[in-house]
Amino acid sequence: MMKYNLCGRSGVRIPALSLGLWHNFGSVDSYDTARDMLLAAFDAGICHFDLANNYGPEPGSAEENFGRILRTDLAAHRDEMFISTKAGHAMWPGVYGDGSSRKSLMASCDQSLRRMGLEYVDVFYSHRYDGVTPIEETMQALVDIVRSGKALYVGISKYPVHLQQQCYDYLQSQGVPCLLSQYPANMFKRGAIADGPESNLSVAAENGSGFICFSPLAQGLLTTKYFNGIPADSRAARATGYLQERQVTPERVEAARQLQVIAAARGQTLPQMALAWLLHDKRVTSVIIGTSSVAQLKDNLHALEGLEFSEVELQCIDSILSVEGLAM
Repeated sequence: MMKYNLCGRSGVRIPALSLGLWHNFGSVDSYDTARDMLLAAFDAGICHFDLANNYGPEPGSAEENFGRILRTDLAAHRDEMFISTKAGHAMWPGVYGDGSSRKSLMASCDQSLRRMGLEYVDVFYSHRYDGVTPIEETMQALVDIVRSGKALYVGISKYPVHLQQQCYDYLQSQGVPCLLSQYPANMFKRGAIADGPESNLSVAAENGSGFICFSPLAQGLLTTKYFNGIPADSRAARATGYLQERQVTPERVEAARQLQVIAAARGQTLPQMALAWLLHDKRVTSVIIGTSSVAQLKDNLHALEGLEFSEVELQCIDSILSVEGLAM
């Protein structure tokens, strides 16, 4: 059964597992498979769907396919769905097709709504700090997007900790608090969810923002996929992408093997335990899963059946992950 968590100090709940459309929902992918996964997720209680304007490929095609599925299958269920999208990375050619300026965010929001056939999204994120635009300009654009009725809430993604606090302060001062903070986090990338003042999760929790993790399986490293080398059809085998062959190190593969032993003793697969490990921290609102099949989606859902860890298990996991060279 799906578990729903409050987003920080707000009154809105989202599922502990959310479906991300970063991969496998673009124009180069099977539309029928994408539709099957989305409908299976909704039937299982996953009502939060996470997108961005540049998801595809081609950029924008994930939103287009999502909008098509909404129209043909889920039009009557809009009020049961929590839909988020983002802008900030390169999207279209030209000086305004990239970055976090007011000009780019406003245009991107309008384009995303058109692609999905929506009047509003539930959350509109600033996808990144672009290193140029003043925080006040970006955050005011988010505030005005909410006030215009094009989004119900706002969020930030991948902001450095010192700028993250500035975002919260500005948004709070305008009466539009940050609902969700989205960061990559997994067993090999623990910095964002560690304790202490340099932790994105700690700063978010202190400011009443919900926290949502993406890349929970380290792009496949926290599965058995790379136990016997790099498969030809894997992400690491591609010339481009977010997981490179050089990142599939012997140390990470060995750590994954050791983690699998703990998972098996818990009655879980390694991916299931990796998801449960993130959700074990009560400050984590949701974890975004990316799936390539309905079978994989259903397998991930079983993570919710084992969210508790013993102190011995946590200590063993920490010992495995403390080996030098694992961090990503």
